[in-house]
Amino acid sequence: MVDRYIITKNIAKHGKNSIIVIPSVLKEELQPRTTVKVTIEVLKKPGLPDEVDSP
Repeated sequence: MVDRYIITKNIAKHGKNSIIVIPSVLKEELQPRTTVKVTIEVLKKPGLPDEVDSP
């Protein structure tokens, strides 16, 4: 069985890189050298009001 976690995160900035920070509550499950599959679904882009859907 595959463990599956769904998290909603804002993209953070780290120097010149954009990053996604994994919550520390998952650190036991997602230890270094763990291989994961990441799928990104954009929910909202910056600068758009909440009531406006992006195309």
